[in-house]
Amino acid sequence: MGVMQRLLNIFRAKANKVLDRVEDPRDSLDLSYEKQIENLQKIRRSVAEVGTARKRVEMQASQLGQQAAKLQDQARQALGQNREDLAREALSRRAAIGAELTDLQTQQTQIAEQEEKLVLTAQRLQTQVATFRTRKETMKATYTAAEAQARIGEAAAGISRDMGDAGMTIQRAQDKIANMQARAGAIDELLASGALTDLTSNRDDIQAQLDKVAATSQVDDELAAMKTELAAAPPAGLPAGMPAVDTSAVPAPAIEPPSPDSPASPSPAGTPNPASNQPEVII
Repeated sequence: MGVMQRLLNIFRAKANKVLDRVEDPRDSLDLSYEKQIENLQKIRRSVAEVGTARKRVEMQASQLGQQAAKLQDQARQALGQNREDLAREALSRRAAIGAELTDLQTQQTQIAEQEEKLVLTAQRLQTQVATFRTRKETMKATYTAAEAQARIGEAAAGISRDMGDAGMTIQRAQDKIANMQARAGAIDELLASGALTDLTSNRDDIQAQLDKVAATSQVDDELAAMKTELAAAPPAGLPAGMPAVDTSAVPAPAIEPPSPDSPASPSPAGTPNPASNQPEVII
């Protein structure tokens, strides 16, 4: 019994948890409102049935009252004709009808009281149903707004299921694009190096090597031309418009080292004298 009770409790706990996740408060409120409407309809039907019974009792009492009045008149007519026996019979029947009228009046009073109670109950329940309906709509609107706000917050934070799936899809697409770009770059490098042959091209591997050498020679020629242009450009210190002197084409004068006995000869203009750089000795 202990094991069965524990299994039953576990099953109930799991079922309650599943029902809590599945249950929508808005549906529960609508169902409760429908039940209250059904109860109100039942009470209204009961009020109508009690009212019908009261009306039927009133009609029976009216008919018995008419019969009692008729018997009263018949008893008077019998006495006027010296028929005391008929008058006694009429009065006896009138007395029986009187007892039935008393019972009908009692039933009519009880039915009227029940009808009044049912009417009050129906009115009170109708007020409660109207109040519950207003509160139900307010609670449903509040729940809907809270649910929408929660979904917006989850979407903004990227923790919702849809946003998570979208993020994973984007990440997978980016990874595939990166892999495809790397593969395309590797194939281009292999084609350029000649390791792979481009089947869509009419060139063979020898022509590809020749084209590569020609491209390298073209780059070297362009680099030499740029060096020549930079060498022909005037230095930054010269005035604008003055042509630069190409010192590379003028040969430098040969400088002979002075002998110890010969005096120091003046150096040509613009040529430094090595002897002038030596310190002068005063005797």
